[in-house]
Amino acid sequence: MGKGYKLKEVVYTLSPFEHKIMTTFWSQFAYKTKKRISENWVNTLTLVCPVAGTYMYANSAVEKEKHHHRM
Repeated sequence: MGKGYKLKEVVYTLSPFEHKIMTTFWSQFAYKTKKRISENWVNTLTLVCPVAGTYMYANSAVEKEKHHHRM
């Protein structure tokens, strides 16, 4: 019939005593974010402008509604 296959399992874990796991990510985070925004500023604006506009419109509508109910 069929042969039995012995499977080997490799488990990778992080030590709780290791503190340098994410240091390169956090040390380069500001630089990489600035670089990505400056290289793709048109795409950034097409995302940020509608979101900011919607947020400002919603806050304005809420304030108008509050003002309307005070009178």
